[in-house]
Amino acid sequence: MFPERVPVLVVGGGTVGLSAALFLARQGVQPLVVERHAGVATHPRATGVGLRTVEFFRQHGIEEAFLAAVPRASGTEGKVVARTLAEADLDEVGWTAPPPDYGDTLREDISPAHSDRRGSCPQDRIDQVLLTAARQHGADLRNGVELVALEQEADVVVATLRERSSGAQHVVRADYVIAADGSGSPVRRTLGIGTTGPGSMGVPMVNIYFQADLTHLVKEHVPIVCEITTPEAPGNLMAINYTNRWVFHTSYDPERGQRAEDFTTERCLELVRAAIGVPDLRVEILSTLPWQVAGRLADRFRDGRVFLVGDAAHVVPPIGAFGLNTGIADVHNLAWKLVAVLEGWAGTELLDSYEAERRPVARFALDQALLRMRRPDLHWNPDGAAERAVLGMASALVVHLGYRYDSTAVVGADTELPSLEDVQRDLDGSPGSRVPHSWVWRSGRRVSTMDLVGSEFTVLAGADGHSWCAAAEALGLTAYRVGQDGVVVDRAGGWQDKAGIGADGAVLVRPDGFVAWRASAASDEPERELDEALSQVLSRVSVAVS
Repeated sequence: MFPERVPVLVVGGGTVGLSAALFLARQGVQPLVVERHAGVATHPRATGVGLRTVEFFRQHGIEEAFLAAVPRASGTEGKVVARTLAEADLDEVGWTAPPPDYGDTLREDISPAHSDRRGSCPQDRIDQVLLTAARQHGADLRNGVELVALEQEADVVVATLRERSSGAQHVVRADYVIAADGSGSPVRRTLGIGTTGPGSMGVPMVNIYFQADLTHLVKEHVPIVCEITTPEAPGNLMAINYTNRWVFHTSYDPERGQRAEDFTTERCLELVRAAIGVPDLRVEILSTLPWQVAGRLADRFRDGRVFLVGDAAHVVPPIGAFGLNTGIADVHNLAWKLVAVLEGWAGTELLDSYEAERRPVARFALDQALLRMRRPDLHWNPDGAAERAVLGMASALVVHLGYRYDSTAVVGADTELPSLEDVQRDLDGSPGSRVPHSWVWRSGRRVSTMDLVGSEFTVLAGADGHSWCAAAEALGLTAYRVGQDGVVVDRAGGWQDKAGIGADGAVLVRPDGFVAWRASAASDEPERELDEALSQVLSRVSVAVS
């Protein structure tokens, strides 16, 4: 049976849709998720997981499960160019280093999240982790179900759903709809929302997912990317589990009469063996996925009670691994706002801030990926900061982590990034930026200042911020004096300096970990100031007595 009414309907059960389901369910709102395919996709698709995404997983209790799903490698390298994999002397070849800030070291100075496994995990493994966790927290996930009609009324969205196996149709009414239905988004088309951007670029590609034991060829040198130049099978070879699962990306040209349908199992076997350079290699073709590099941005991310997320809102070229991570960040931003409105502690105008915040971030990610399409060498060059600066190319970590928000849900937003290269300079406690991280001790346990932020608003004050904490508690907020009350900074004053406040200052942090408001010092009327800030952010009437 299908429910007649749900708070949120998520259309699309891929990585972004499953992330939405988890983030909502963890905050007490059980969504209905419908996915037209019969099960979770088994093709690995994207593999790059950004540091900010791991922070989301940490906040929502699945960091360890995610890390357990990340394939381990005894040694990995950057990018190598060779005629075939067999002909590459990986002990002597000139490696191109991993991209700056790719995640090969644990950045404890900027984040509590683990990034020491290069942030690489096949998308199908991520989906399994998200699926399990979302169901555990009460999300209703239905596979083999597609959306066939969508109508908006004043206070509800009426969705007609069809079970693909039986053809049975069901009408479900939802307070809100999240469209996570991919780059071709039927929901976006139904709403008449157009897109801008370069569109499809270059020639079409086929991603060949295969199983073969290549350990005798790579040994301890597992490339992030191996560019194959042999005329028989030019393309890019990438490791999936660093042992026997790989993907090979190769192109075809429709103008020469080539088609995706030409990539039969036999043809894929020929291409993989030619690329590896071992004619009699034992290979099993697991699946193939035609695709094409594209860049698109939806003209709007919202239409009434319907919100576009992920590829439905933006399609980003794969270089830099910005696309999937931007999509997960979309729903992390949206989920707490939907919860706040549904539970009545925010005005509906708060939902306007979703597009105001996320569309500029998506445009930034798209622009940065397009710059990398023009100069991929700079993406891989750890010494290319000067050239990147000339082009306006940000480091990968700045794209993943250093962006800022400017909307009614931020008081006094400072949108100017101090640096396109050094993300730590961008995480300076300014309103609209992600709250700075420092390790602290609380109740005998080492945690991050980011771990102090829960599903509601939190005040983090300096060691002498007594008045801000009292004001926060009077307004029903959780508050901490970082440096007192059992919360002791590892290096005295370190977090206050990062947050840009004095010992008697404070920041108001949203449930998504972004600074909503900042006071550099104490106030004569802390409760009034804090309440006014909170009321603006939540689009509600102030209740404090002046």
